[in-house]
Amino acid sequence: MNDWHSWAAIAVFAGTYALIISEKIHRVAAALGGAGLMLAIGATDDVSAFYSEDSGVDWNVIFLLMGMMMIVGVLKKTGLFEYLAIWAVKRAKARPFRVMAMLIVITAVASALLDNVTTVLLIAPVTLLVCERLGLPAAPFLIAEVLASNIGGTATLVGDPPNIIIASRAGLTFNDFLVHLAPLSAVLIVVLLALCRFLFRRTFVYDENRAADIMELDEREAIRRPRLLVQGLAVLALVIVGFVLHPVLHYEPSIVALLGAGLLIAVSATETGDVLGEVEWPTLAFFAGLFIMIGGLIDTGVIKQVSSALADTIGDNAAGGSMVLLGASAVLSGIVDNIPYVATMAPITQDLVHQMGGAADHVMWWALALGADL
Repeated sequence: MNDWHSWAAIAVFAGTYALIISEKIHRVAAALGGAGLMLAIGATDDVSAFYSEDSGVDWNVIFLLMGMMMIVGVLKKTGLFEYLAIWAVKRAKARPFRVMAMLIVITAVASALLDNVTTVLLIAPVTLLVCERLGLPAAPFLIAEVLASNIGGTATLVGDPPNIIIASRAGLTFNDFLVHLAPLSAVLIVVLLALCRFLFRRTFVYDENRAADIMELDEREAIRRPRLLVQGLAVLALVIVGFVLHPVLHYEPSIVALLGAGLLIAVSATETGDVLGEVEWPTLAFFAGLFIMIGGLIDTGVIKQVSSALADTIGDNAAGGSMVLLGASAVLSGIVDNIPYVATMAPITQDLVHQMGGAADHVMWWALALGADL
């Protein structure tokens, strides 16, 4: 790293990271500003930034996020999550722990199929209503749902944005995540249920009168647009099937998601502008800025130097290296946003796996995913 471009790229990256962590300015402004500086100092160029598979914007990630945002945005309008929450409470006979258990499972499954942040934002308001009706403190329920969303989001490729980045960089499929992480997520949900049962046992006070009141709620009234709900769920099912059939179809997840979003717009009465309005454009811009900044580190050789140093330290001890990566990812993702962290670590991990002679589904990738997601 004797070239001044390398040190300048490191300075730009470190400065941008500091701004993102400090929240002095919006993270999108910081990422785009950092990307612009990387281009200005010549750490990367416009061709590499927008067209390189190794050091450019990962369009598979961008378009997969866009497609899923549109599908989730349509489902948000139907009242599906409100329906599920009320249905769960009634199925649990308004018994507090049973209610929590049902909400945990629903949150985890929804987070795996959609995305964890959106799931919590949609289920939380209904949880507050349920807790108020039952005379229960809402905090334990919300804490349990947040933890369940993190665990559920870990289980699949589309459950959490870091998984999308990892999958694209490593060449992992939807099925790879199902095989390697979904079983572990299921076990962690069981552990979470046991912990909640123990930690919050004093809050599970059953009030028969309040329970009778909430049992009178009609979950069907929560569905605002039944036809759109059927269409949205049908398209989501097709998209999931498309992900699972990747070994046969050989379509990238981004293509499947965009086809699903386009189909949903075509068959539903939803205005195209309304669907596009559900896309979190600032988030996509943030991702693009991060990819360009990291591309600057790749093109100047910084990432290669870092991964080589780590490979020399770890040697051929994949298990030990994975444990270190898992622990470091868990700690650092708690300090900084896990999205920029994983975007930075993905190319480093790719080099490490390559130098170890590992396959695409090397244990290092799963260590990175678990540490960052949980």
